Amino acid sequence: MRRPKEVRVCALSDLDDKAPLAVEVGDLPVVLVRVGDEVHALRDQCSHALATLSTGAVTGKGIECWLHGACFDLRTGAPTSPPAVVPVDVYPVRIDGEDVFVDLGTTVN
Repeated sequence: MRRPKEVRVCALSDLDDKAPLAVEVGDLPVVLVRVGDEVHALRDQCSHALATLSTGAVTGKGIECWLHGACFDLRTGAPTSPPAVVPVDVYPVRIDGEDVFVDLGTTVN
């Protein structure tokens, strides 16, 4: 399925601080995390066991997979704890007023 490059995924008010929000854009699962004034967008799939990251917990600068406890950096997608060793995709986020856009045509990492 062809994906549009930049997509409005939600309103800024839909995001609670440090509470992951799962969205789907076409066939791509994305998890959004708001930490203060920053919003991060990552592929909503753990690189270790393919579990959804949106059902995990946000801790500091990372998100922890609920299944085996692998953590990923919100800015880079790099794994910060085992058992994951492969990063997850991170997408650029743009906020325009109350709208949150994710650029699915580009990955940060």
